[in-house]
Amino acid sequence: MPVVLHDNNNEPPDDSVIWRFLKMDFFRDLMANEELYFRRTDLYKLDDPNEGLPTDTYLRRTLNLKRFALEDELELNHHQASNRLRSEYYYLSCWNLDDSSNRLRMWYRYAPYGVAVRSDYGRLKLTLDGFLDDVHIGKVRYGDQEMTGYNALQILFTKDKAYEWESEIRTVLCSYDPVGGQARNYRETNFPHREPQDDLNPLHAWVHEEKRRRIILKNLLVGIAVSPWASDETFAEVQEIWAKVQGCNLPVAYDLKSQFTPVMNELKERGCGEAGPK
Repeated sequence: MPVVLHDNNNEPPDDSVIWRFLKMDFFRDLMANEELYFRRTDLYKLDDPNEGLPTDTYLRRTLNLKRFALEDELELNHHQASNRLRSEYYYLSCWNLDDSSNRLRMWYRYAPYGVAVRSDYGRLKLTLDGFLDDVHIGKVRYGDQEMTGYNALQILFTKDKAYEWESEIRTVLCSYDPVGGQARNYRETNFPHREPQDDLNPLHAWVHEEKRRRIILKNLLVGIAVSPWASDETFAEVQEIWAKVQGCNLPVAYDLKSQFTPVMNELKERGCGEAGPK
């Protein structure tokens, strides 16, 4: 089905360079199986509790709810729970616009010993256009100043300004549960909890944590970058094996590796937090 742009058609030019940072296991999976991986949106709340939700402040303003007023706070809980449940319909594949000023931070956070596959926005959009699913794509908006109304796609394509350095290009695959829709945030007391009560009302077994869609690698990828902290063995594996699979002949190069590249402990001391997993 044709790709559907999100609410305000917030797109970069088709020739914009995009990167997807991957741990080595995820990279090997992509290259060996020619499948693009999408993860269910609600599962990202472990890293970002507000993923897939509008801010409470925005909802209060939009719905005219007063803070600390009991009935309004219960109404807010009900709406945020509905947004969380709705986020279970959507699966994300996240890319990033090429940004040399923040790329070292991206390596540190998401693939300190891994790789990044490179493409451009137009190639990614053409790849998604061949899917049977409804797919949305566009740039993530940071902060809710430009949001209007109460729209699920606006919410999905909006993140807190603290993540602005990521310059994310988001692809959203829709997969609705045909018999879903129950209010799984309620328990016996009929109190509107903000999160699904999975111990009492679990998701149906057929609602998966991930979706995979077949792609043609050589039509999507244009190169592979290797983390500046990856080992020589990792570089050799990428260059000698994975860059040549499935009819590809992809250029491979270390990114930002030099005698001036800080070690990861230095980045941690600068306030970048913990490095991502291997």
